[in-house]
Amino acid sequence: MWIRKAFILTVLVFAVVFLLTNPVRAEDASSSASSSTSSQAVSDLQKQISDYQQKISTLQGQGKTLSSQIKIMDNQIKVTELRITATQEQIKELQKDIEIAKGKVSNLQRDIDTSTKALIGRITAVYQVGTIQPWEIFLAASNIDDVFNRLKYLRVVQIYDKKKVYAAEQAKNDYVNQKTIYEEKEKEAQALNNKLNDYTDQLNQEKKNKQSLLSETQGSEANYQRLLAQAKAQLAGFQRFVTSQGGASILSGQTNCDDWGCYYNQRDSQWGNNALNGTQYTLASDGCLVTSMAMVYTHLGKKGVTPQTINSNSSNFASYYPAFLNKTISAEGMTTTRIYATIDSELSSGRPVIIGIGKGPDHFVVFISGSNGDYTMHDPFVPNGHNIKFTDHYSVSSINSIERVSS
Repeated sequence: MWIRKAFILTVLVFAVVFLLTNPVRAEDASSSASSSTSSQAVSDLQKQISDYQQKISTLQGQGKTLSSQIKIMDNQIKVTELRITATQEQIKELQKDIEIAKGKVSNLQRDIDTSTKALIGRITAVYQVGTIQPWEIFLAASNIDDVFNRLKYLRVVQIYDKKKVYAAEQAKNDYVNQKTIYEEKEKEAQALNNKLNDYTDQLNQEKKNKQSLLSETQGSEANYQRLLAQAKAQLAGFQRFVTSQGGASILSGQTNCDDWGCYYNQRDSQWGNNALNGTQYTLASDGCLVTSMAMVYTHLGKKGVTPQTINSNSSNFASYYPAFLNKTISAEGMTTTRIYATIDSELSSGRPVIIGIGKGPDHFVVFISGSNGDYTMHDPFVPNGHNIKFTDHYSVSSINSIERVSS
Protein backbone atom coordinates (compact mmCIF):
# COMPACT_ATOMS: atom_id res chain seq x y z
CA MET A 1 0.00 0.00 0.00
CA TRP A 2 2.76 2.48 0.93
CA ILE A 3 4.58 1.76 -2.32
CA ARG A 4 1.46 2.45 -4.37
CA LYS A 5 0.86 5.77 -2.59
CA ALA A 6 4.45 6.78 -3.08
CA PHE A 7 4.25 5.82 -6.76
CA ILE A 8 1.11 7.96 -7.33
CA LEU A 9 2.71 10.94 -5.61
CA THR A 10 5.84 10.51 -7.72
CA VAL A 11 3.85 10.47 -10.97
CA LEU A 12 2.06 13.66 -9.97
CA VAL A 13 5.32 15.34 -9.04
CA PHE A 14 6.95 14.21 -12.29
CA ALA A 15 4.06 15.82 -14.20
CA VAL A 16 4.63 19.11 -12.36
CA VAL A 17 8.38 18.86 -13.06
CA PHE A 18 7.66 18.33 -16.75
CA LEU A 19 5.38 21.38 -16.93
CA LEU A 20 7.89 23.54 -15.10
CA THR A 21 10.83 22.51 -17.27
CA ASN A 22 8.80 22.63 -20.51
CA PRO A 23 6.60 25.73 -20.21
CA VAL A 24 5.18 25.81 -23.71
CA ARG A 25 2.65 28.62 -23.92
CA ALA A 26 0.25 29.07 -26.79
CA GLU A 27 0.54 32.84 -26.55
CA ASP A 28 4.27 32.74 -27.32
CA ALA A 29 3.68 31.73 -30.93
CA SER A 30 0.87 34.22 -31.49
CA SER A 31 2.95 36.95 -29.86
CA SER A 32 5.82 36.35 -32.26
CA ALA A 33 3.57 36.73 -35.32
CA SER A 34 1.89 39.85 -33.90
CA SER A 35 5.24 41.42 -33.02
CA SER A 36 6.55 40.82 -36.53
CA THR A 37 3.50 42.53 -38.08
CA SER A 38 3.77 45.51 -35.75
CA SER A 39 7.51 45.88 -36.35
CA GLN A 40 6.93 45.95 -40.09
CA ALA A 41 4.30 48.68 -39.66
CA VAL A 42 6.72 50.77 -37.61
CA SER A 43 9.46 50.20 -40.21
CA ASP A 44 7.14 51.37 -43.01
CA LEU A 45 6.25 54.49 -41.03
CA GLN A 46 9.92 55.26 -40.42
CA LYS A 47 10.56 55.06 -44.16
CA GLN A 48 7.74 57.54 -44.80
CA ILE A 49 9.21 59.86 -42.16
CA SER A 50 12.59 59.69 -43.88
CA ASP A 51 10.98 60.54 -47.25
CA TYR A 52 9.23 63.60 -45.83
CA GLN A 53 12.42 64.75 -44.07
CA GLN A 54 14.20 64.57 -47.43
CA LYS A 55 11.49 66.78 -48.93
CA ILE A 56 11.93 69.28 -46.10
CA SER A 57 15.70 69.33 -46.64
CA THR A 58 15.21 70.00 -50.36
CA LEU A 59 12.75 72.82 -49.69
CA GLN A 60 15.04 74.41 -47.11
CA GLY A 61 17.78 74.53 -49.74
CA GLN A 62 15.58 76.61 -52.00
CA GLY A 63 14.92 80.35 -51.81
CA LYS A 64 12.79 81.52 -48.88
CA THR A 65 9.26 82.24 -50.05
CA LEU A 66 5.90 82.09 -48.33
CA SER A 67 4.93 79.16 -50.53
CA SER A 68 8.06 77.15 -49.71
CA GLN A 69 7.73 77.96 -46.00
CA ILE A 70 4.16 76.66 -45.96
CA LYS A 71 5.26 73.49 -47.78
CA ILE A 72 8.01 72.98 -45.21
CA MET A 73 5.47 73.39 -42.40
CA ASP A 74 3.02 70.98 -44.07
CA ASN A 75 5.76 68.36 -44.46
CA GLN A 76 6.93 68.84 -40.89
CA ILE A 77 3.35 68.42 -39.66
CA LYS A 78 3.15 65.18 -41.65
CA VAL A 79 6.43 63.98 -40.13
CA THR A 80 5.13 64.62 -36.62
CA GLU A 81 1.82 62.88 -37.40
CA LEU A 82 3.73 59.83 -38.66
CA ARG A 83 5.91 59.86 -35.55
CA ILE A 84 2.78 59.87 -33.42
CA THR A 85 1.37 56.89 -35.37
CA ALA A 86 4.70 55.00 -35.14
CA THR A 87 4.88 55.62 -31.40
CA GLN A 88 1.29 54.45 -30.95
CA GLU A 89 2.19 51.22 -32.82
CA GLN A 90 5.19 50.69 -30.55
CA ILE A 91 3.03 51.25 -27.49
CA LYS A 92 0.44 48.72 -28.72
CA GLU A 93 3.18 46.17 -29.33
CA LEU A 94 4.63 46.77 -25.90
CA GLN A 95 1.23 46.46 -24.26
CA LYS A 96 0.85 43.00 -25.81
CA ASP A 97 4.31 42.05 -24.56
CA ILE A 98 3.42 43.38 -21.12
CA GLU A 99 0.23 41.28 -21.01
CA ILE A 100 2.18 38.17 -22.03
CA ALA A 101 4.89 38.84 -19.47
CA LYS A 102 2.22 39.47 -16.86
CA GLY A 103 0.56 36.17 -17.79
CA LYS A 104 3.86 34.31 -17.55
CA VAL A 105 4.51 35.76 -14.13
CA SER A 106 1.05 34.65 -13.02
CA ASN A 107 1.51 31.14 -14.49
CA LEU A 108 4.92 30.75 -12.90
CA GLN A 109 3.55 31.86 -9.56
CA ARG A 110 0.80 29.23 -9.88
CA ASP A 111 3.35 26.59 -10.88
CA ILE A 112 5.51 27.44 -7.90
CA ASP A 113 2.50 27.10 -5.59
CA THR A 114 1.61 23.73 -7.16
CA SER A 115 5.20 22.53 -6.94
CA THR A 116 5.44 23.62 -3.33
CA LYS A 117 2.31 21.68 -2.41
CA ALA A 118 3.58 18.61 -4.26
CA LEU A 119 6.97 18.94 -2.58
CA ILE A 120 5.33 19.01 0.84
CA GLY A 121 3.38 15.88 -0.09
CA ARG A 122 6.49 14.15 -1.31
CA ILE A 123 8.45 15.04 1.81
CA THR A 124 5.64 13.57 3.90
CA ALA A 125 5.57 10.37 1.82
CA VAL A 126 9.33 9.94 1.84
CA TYR A 127 9.40 10.55 5.56
CA GLN A 128 6.78 7.88 6.09
CA VAL A 129 8.71 5.44 3.95
CA GLY A 130 11.93 6.43 5.65
CA THR A 131 10.54 5.40 9.04
CA ILE A 132 10.19 1.78 7.84
CA GLN A 133 13.13 -0.30 9.00
CA PRO A 134 14.97 -2.56 6.48
CA TRP A 135 13.86 -5.67 8.34
CA GLU A 136 10.22 -4.55 7.90
CA ILE A 137 10.74 -4.40 4.11
CA PHE A 138 12.32 -7.82 4.23
CA LEU A 139 9.42 -9.32 6.21
CA ALA A 140 6.80 -7.63 4.00
CA ALA A 141 8.39 -8.94 0.78
CA SER A 142 7.14 -12.20 -0.75
CA ASN A 143 10.60 -13.14 -2.01
CA ILE A 144 14.14 -11.82 -2.42
CA ASP A 145 13.35 -10.26 -5.83
CA ASP A 146 10.55 -8.28 -4.23
CA VAL A 147 13.03 -6.93 -1.64
CA PHE A 148 15.43 -5.72 -4.33
CA ASN A 149 12.60 -4.20 -6.38
CA ARG A 150 11.38 -2.23 -3.38
CA LEU A 151 14.86 -0.95 -2.60
CA LYS A 152 15.40 -0.07 -6.27
CA TYR A 153 12.12 1.84 -6.30
CA LEU A 154 13.21 3.89 -3.29
CA ARG A 155 16.35 4.93 -5.18
CA VAL A 156 14.22 6.00 -8.18
CA VAL A 157 12.03 8.07 -5.88
CA GLN A 158 15.12 9.80 -4.49
CA ILE A 159 16.23 10.70 -8.04
CA TYR A 160 12.80 12.20 -8.79
CA ASP A 161 12.97 14.12 -5.53
CA LYS A 162 16.23 15.74 -6.63
CA LYS A 163 14.73 16.66 -10.02
CA LYS A 164 11.67 18.05 -8.33
CA VAL A 165 13.73 20.31 -6.04
CA TYR A 166 15.79 21.52 -9.03
CA ALA A 167 12.63 22.25 -11.06
CA ALA A 168 11.09 24.20 -8.19
CA GLU A 169 14.26 26.29 -7.91
CA GLN A 170 14.30 26.85 -11.68
CA ALA A 171 10.68 27.96 -11.59
CA LYS A 172 11.55 30.54 -8.97
CA ASN A 173 14.42 31.84 -11.13
CA ASP A 174 12.13 32.02 -14.17
CA TYR A 175 9.60 33.93 -12.10
CA VAL A 176 12.19 36.52 -11.09
CA ASN A 177 13.40 36.88 -14.71
CA GLN A 178 9.89 37.29 -16.11
CA LYS A 179 9.02 39.80 -13.40
CA THR A 180 12.12 41.82 -14.34
CA ILE A 181 11.13 41.71 -18.02
CA TYR A 182 7.62 42.84 -17.12
CA GLU A 183 8.89 45.78 -15.06
CA GLU A 184 11.35 46.85 -17.78
CA LYS A 185 8.63 46.80 -20.42
CA GLU A 186 6.39 48.88 -18.15
CA LYS A 187 9.15 51.51 -17.92
CA GLU A 188 9.65 51.40 -21.69
CA ALA A 189 5.93 51.90 -22.24
CA GLN A 190 5.93 54.90 -19.91
CA ALA A 191 8.85 56.43 -21.84
CA LEU A 192 6.97 55.96 -25.12
CA ASN A 193 3.84 57.54 -23.64
CA ASN A 194 5.93 60.54 -22.60
CA LYS A 195 7.35 60.74 -26.12
CA LEU A 196 3.84 60.51 -27.55
CA ASN A 197 2.73 63.45 -25.40
CA ASP A 198 5.74 65.47 -26.59
CA TYR A 199 4.98 64.70 -30.24
CA THR A 200 1.34 65.68 -29.71
CA ASP A 201 2.38 69.00 -28.19
CA GLN A 202 4.82 69.51 -31.06
CA LEU A 203 2.11 68.81 -33.64
CA ASN A 204 -0.25 71.30 -32.03
CA GLN A 205 2.51 73.90 -32.00
CA GLU A 206 3.39 73.27 -35.65
CA LYS A 207 -0.23 73.71 -36.69
CA LYS A 208 -0.42 76.87 -34.61
CA ASN A 209 2.77 78.20 -36.24
CA LYS A 210 1.30 77.64 -39.68
CA GLN A 211 -1.85 79.55 -38.77
CA SER A 212 0.28 82.33 -37.26
CA LEU A 213 2.34 82.58 -40.45
CA LEU A 214 -0.77 82.88 -42.59
CA SER A 215 -2.20 85.45 -40.20
CA GLU A 216 0.99 87.51 -39.91
CA THR A 217 1.59 87.61 -43.65
CA GLN A 218 -2.10 87.68 -44.60
CA GLY A 219 -1.15 85.14 -47.24
CA SER A 220 0.92 87.78 -49.05
CA GLU A 221 4.38 87.03 -50.42
CA ALA A 222 5.27 90.74 -50.16
CA ASN A 223 4.34 90.82 -46.47
CA TYR A 224 6.32 87.64 -45.86
CA GLN A 225 9.45 89.06 -47.49
CA ARG A 226 9.09 92.34 -45.56
CA LEU A 227 8.78 90.56 -42.20
CA LEU A 228 11.64 88.21 -43.07
CA ALA A 229 13.91 91.13 -43.98
CA GLN A 230 13.03 92.86 -40.71
CA ALA A 231 13.89 89.78 -38.67
CA LYS A 232 17.15 89.20 -40.52
CA ALA A 233 18.14 92.84 -40.03
CA GLN A 234 17.60 92.60 -36.29
CA LEU A 235 19.63 89.40 -35.91
CA ALA A 236 22.39 90.87 -38.08
CA GLY A 237 22.33 93.92 -35.81
CA PHE A 238 22.82 91.73 -32.74
CA GLN A 239 25.88 90.20 -34.37
CA ARG A 240 27.30 93.65 -35.16
CA PHE A 241 26.82 94.72 -31.55
CA VAL A 242 28.44 91.61 -30.09
CA THR A 243 31.38 91.93 -32.47
CA SER A 244 31.85 95.57 -31.49
CA GLN A 245 31.97 94.48 -27.83
CA GLY A 246 34.64 91.87 -28.46
CA GLY A 247 32.36 88.85 -28.23
CA ALA A 248 29.80 87.39 -25.83
CA SER A 249 31.83 85.53 -23.23
CA ILE A 250 29.90 83.76 -20.48
CA LEU A 251 29.61 85.46 -17.09
CA SER A 252 28.52 84.25 -13.65
CA GLY A 253 26.76 85.72 -10.63
CA GLN A 254 24.94 88.40 -12.60
CA THR A 255 21.36 88.20 -11.30
CA ASN A 256 20.34 90.97 -8.90
CA CYS A 257 16.80 91.30 -7.54
CA ASP A 258 15.41 94.25 -5.57
CA ASP A 259 12.14 96.16 -5.05
CA TRP A 260 12.01 97.07 -8.75
CA GLY A 261 12.32 93.47 -9.92
CA CYS A 262 15.26 91.44 -11.20
CA TYR A 263 18.26 92.36 -13.26
CA TYR A 264 19.34 89.60 -15.66
CA ASN A 265 22.34 89.35 -17.96
CA GLN A 266 21.98 87.51 -21.27
CA ARG A 267 25.51 86.13 -20.87
CA ASP A 268 24.83 84.61 -17.46
CA SER A 269 26.06 81.01 -17.20
CA GLN A 270 22.57 79.97 -16.08
CA TRP A 271 21.29 80.35 -19.67
CA GLY A 272 23.89 82.11 -21.82
CA ASN A 273 24.88 78.98 -23.74
CA ASN A 274 21.27 77.96 -24.43
CA ALA A 275 20.12 78.07 -28.05
CA LEU A 276 17.74 80.88 -28.86
CA ASN A 277 14.47 79.00 -29.50
CA GLY A 278 16.37 76.02 -30.87
CA THR A 279 18.20 78.04 -33.54
CA GLN A 280 21.92 78.47 -34.24
CA TYR A 281 21.91 81.64 -32.12
CA THR A 282 22.41 81.72 -28.35
CA LEU A 283 20.99 83.84 -25.56
CA ALA A 284 24.49 85.13 -24.81
CA SER A 285 24.96 86.55 -28.31
CA ASP A 286 21.40 87.32 -29.43
CA GLY A 287 19.21 87.27 -26.33
CA CYS A 288 19.23 90.95 -25.34
CA LEU A 289 15.55 91.49 -26.19
CA VAL A 290 14.46 88.21 -24.55
CA THR A 291 16.45 89.14 -21.43
CA SER A 292 15.08 92.69 -21.38
CA MET A 293 11.53 91.36 -21.54
CA ALA A 294 12.26 88.91 -18.71
CA MET A 295 13.40 91.83 -16.53
CA VAL A 296 10.22 93.78 -17.27
CA TYR A 297 8.13 90.69 -16.40
CA THR A 298 9.73 90.59 -12.94
CA HIS A 299 8.89 94.29 -12.50
CA LEU A 300 5.27 93.43 -13.34
CA GLY A 301 5.20 90.91 -10.50
CA LYS A 302 6.25 87.72 -12.29
CA LYS A 303 9.39 87.18 -10.23
CA GLY A 304 9.78 83.59 -11.44
CA VAL A 305 10.29 84.62 -15.08
CA THR A 306 13.85 84.38 -16.42
CA PRO A 307 15.24 84.69 -19.97
CA GLN A 308 15.00 80.92 -20.29
CA THR A 309 11.29 81.02 -19.31
CA ILE A 310 10.53 83.17 -22.34
CA ASN A 311 13.02 81.29 -24.52
CA SER A 312 11.47 77.89 -23.76
CA ASN A 313 8.09 78.84 -25.27
CA SER A 314 8.39 78.63 -29.06
CA SER A 315 5.06 80.46 -29.43
CA ASN A 316 6.88 83.59 -28.32
CA PHE A 317 8.89 83.60 -31.56
CA ALA A 318 7.98 84.36 -35.17
CA SER A 319 6.96 81.41 -37.32
CA TYR A 320 8.79 82.88 -40.30
CA TYR A 321 12.08 83.37 -38.38
CA PRO A 322 12.35 81.33 -35.14
CA ALA A 323 15.04 83.55 -33.56
CA PHE A 324 12.87 86.68 -33.86
CA LEU A 325 10.86 87.52 -30.73
CA ASN A 326 7.21 88.39 -31.35
CA LYS A 327 5.71 91.65 -30.16
CA THR A 328 3.17 89.66 -28.13
CA ILE A 329 4.53 86.96 -25.84
CA SER A 330 3.47 84.97 -22.78
CA ALA A 331 5.23 83.85 -19.61
CA GLU A 332 3.93 82.55 -16.28
CA GLY A 333 0.33 83.03 -17.36
CA MET A 334 0.79 86.69 -18.34
CA THR A 335 0.51 87.88 -21.96
CA THR A 336 2.14 91.17 -22.89
CA THR A 337 2.54 93.28 -26.03
CA ARG A 338 5.25 95.79 -26.87
CA ILE A 339 3.76 99.02 -28.21
CA TYR A 340 5.22 102.37 -29.21
CA ALA A 341 5.68 104.88 -26.38
CA THR A 342 7.57 108.02 -25.37
CA ILE A 343 10.36 107.66 -22.83
CA ASP A 344 9.76 110.42 -20.30
CA SER A 345 6.01 110.00 -20.00
CA GLU A 346 6.35 106.29 -19.32
CA LEU A 347 9.18 106.66 -16.81
CA SER A 348 7.35 109.43 -14.96
CA SER A 349 4.44 107.01 -14.52
CA GLY A 350 6.78 104.38 -13.09
CA ARG A 351 6.66 102.16 -16.16
CA PRO A 352 9.92 100.80 -17.63
CA VAL A 353 10.68 101.22 -21.34
CA ILE A 354 12.34 98.82 -23.78
CA ILE A 355 14.91 100.77 -25.80
CA GLY A 356 16.37 99.62 -29.12
CA ILE A 357 19.84 100.96 -29.98
CA GLY A 358 21.33 101.17 -33.49
CA LYS A 359 19.77 100.64 -36.90
CA GLY A 360 18.88 96.93 -36.43
CA PRO A 361 18.10 97.68 -33.64
CA ASP A 362 21.47 96.20 -32.71
CA HIS A 363 20.84 95.96 -28.97
CA PHE A 364 18.04 96.31 -26.42
CA VAL A 365 18.16 97.67 -22.87
CA VAL A 366 15.56 98.59 -20.21
CA PHE A 367 15.16 102.17 -19.01
CA ILE A 368 13.97 102.12 -15.40
CA SER A 369 14.10 105.82 -14.47
CA GLY A 370 15.23 109.28 -15.54
CA SER A 371 14.22 112.12 -17.85
CA ASN A 372 15.52 114.59 -20.44
CA GLY A 373 18.30 112.35 -21.72
CA ASP A 374 19.57 111.34 -18.28
CA TYR A 375 18.43 107.75 -17.90
CA THR A 376 19.23 104.81 -15.64
CA MET A 377 19.09 101.42 -17.32
CA HIS A 378 19.42 97.69 -16.90
CA ASP A 379 21.77 96.60 -19.68
CA PRO A 380 21.52 92.84 -20.34
CA PHE A 381 24.94 92.66 -22.00
CA VAL A 382 27.31 94.78 -19.90
CA PRO A 383 28.75 92.83 -16.93
CA ASN A 384 26.84 93.81 -13.78
CA GLY A 385 24.74 96.20 -15.87
CA HIS A 386 22.34 96.81 -12.99
CA ASN A 387 21.20 100.42 -12.42
CA ILE A 388 23.85 102.04 -14.64
CA LYS A 389 23.75 105.32 -16.58
CA PHE A 390 22.75 104.95 -20.22
CA THR A 391 25.07 107.72 -21.50
CA ASP A 392 28.08 106.05 -19.89
CA HIS A 393 27.83 103.42 -22.62
CA TYR A 394 25.66 104.75 -25.45
CA SER A 395 24.46 108.04 -26.91
CA VAL A 396 20.89 109.28 -26.84
CA SER A 397 21.09 109.72 -30.62
CA SER A 398 21.62 105.94 -31.02
CA ILE A 399 18.08 105.22 -29.76
CA ASN A 400 16.15 103.57 -32.61
CA SER A 401 12.97 102.28 -30.98
CA ILE A 402 10.95 102.99 -27.83
CA GLU A 403 8.35 100.52 -26.54
CA ARG A 404 6.42 100.04 -23.37
CA VAL A 405 5.12 96.65 -22.28
CA SER A 406 1.34 96.43 -22.06
CA SER A 407 -0.20 93.55 -20.10
